Amino acid sequence: MVSTTSLGQFLTDGSGRTLYVFEADTGDASTCSGACARAWPPVVASSHPSVSGSVKQSLVGTVKRTDGTTQVTYNGHPLYYYVGDTKSGDTKGEGLTAFGAGWYVVSPAGTKIEKPGS
Repeated sequence: MVSTTSLGQFLTDGSGRTLYVFEADTGDASTCSGACARAWPPVVASSHPSVSGSVKQSLVGTVKRTDGTTQVTYNGHPLYYYVGDTKSGDTKGEGLTAFGAGWYVVSPAGTKIEKPGS
């Protein structure tokens, strides 16, 4: 799904929870585990995820994490939630630097969105 705020359009899950990308990830491999994954839980799937709205199915994929779970990717980027987002559409993790790199909401095109002036 896609939500729209002052940041523009960005990806959400079926419940409206904002999805993030982590700049430290390389290719389609997640580098976020342990304390990082507790603060930024990976978006996991038991089967191939489906999409709706202006989200492109061709950009959706999955990657195996080191713990054996299957993480959802978009345009090759592993996706995460942020524990600080408490309600649908929150973007409190946008532009934060944590665990060595920046965290950003992701556009329907599969690119990170930065706050104006960042």
